[in-house]
Amino acid sequence: MASMIEIIGRRVSCRSYDGRPLDPMDADALKHVLAEVPRTPFGNRVRFALLDLDGGNPVEMRRLGTYGVVRGARTFLAGAVSAGGRAMEDFGHAMETMILLATGRGLGTCWLGGTFSRSGFASAMALAKGEIIPAVTPVGYPAGKRTLMDRIFRYVASSDKRKPWKDLFFLESWDRPLEREEAGPWAEALECVRLGPSASNKQPWRILRREADHHLFLKRTPLYGDLPGGVRLQNVDLGIAMCHFEAAARELGLDGGWIVETSPPAGPGTEYIATWK
Repeated sequence: MASMIEIIGRRVSCRSYDGRPLDPMDADALKHVLAEVPRTPFGNRVRFALLDLDGGNPVEMRRLGTYGVVRGARTFLAGAVSAGGRAMEDFGHAMETMILLATGRGLGTCWLGGTFSRSGFASAMALAKGEIIPAVTPVGYPAGKRTLMDRIFRYVASSDKRKPWKDLFFLESWDRPLEREEAGPWAEALECVRLGPSASNKQPWRILRREADHHLFLKRTPLYGDLPGGVRLQNVDLGIAMCHFEAAARELGLDGGWIVETSPPAGPGTEYIATWK
C-alpha cells in the first residue's frame, strides 16, 4: 500500500460511481480489516458492516436516504458506536482509518453525516440497543468524470478550500500562529490534519503546540447543532484529525500517543480534546 501521508493527500470525496461490484480481492481486504477494528484513542468500541445493494437499486437507495446524494454506489460502509464519552471522536478515528485503507486500494468514498436515513441503515446493520450511527460512506470505483451533482456539492461545501496554518495551529500561546518552518519534523503531520475532511468543510480543529506536546482542541461552529440521537459531527471531525495526525506521526517515526491531560491549557472559545505526548 502507498504511504499513508500520500493517501491522505490524494483522498477526495466521491459521490459518483461506475456501478461495478467490488472486486473480490478489494472486498476481502476490507472485510479482513473490519473484523479487527484498530484500537481507538478513548477506548470506545466501534463496529462496521459492509452493506451490498442490488446494483445501486434506486428503491433501496431511497430507503437508505442516499438517492440523489450518491450515484451508482453498490456498497456502503456503515459504522456504529455505543453512546458514551468521546464516542464521536473514536468513531471518526476508526471510520477515517477504514476510509484511508479503502482509498489506498483505489476505491472512492464520501463521508455522509447528515444526508442518509439512520433508521434505514440501523435496520440493515442490525443496530443494537444503545448504538448510534454517526456516519456512513459509499465504497466503490469512481465514475470516469465528476457529475454536475459532484460539482454542486463540492461548490456548496467549498470542499477544495482549506484554512491556512495561521488559523489552525499555534505555538506556545493562542496569539502566536505556528509557522510551518517552525514545526520541524511535525510539519507533515500537521499538514495531514489540515487536509482532513470535515462536516460542511468547517475544519473545527485547532492545535496548540507547547514545547514537545501538541494539544488538540475543538472550536465549534456557531449554530452548527447536534443531529438526532446525540450525533455530534464536529466531534467526529476531531476524530478524523486525530487519525490523520497519528497516521502521519507513525509513518514519520515520531514518538508519542494520545492522552488526556488532567490540567490542559485553556483556549478561547474552544473545547480541549486530547494531547499528543
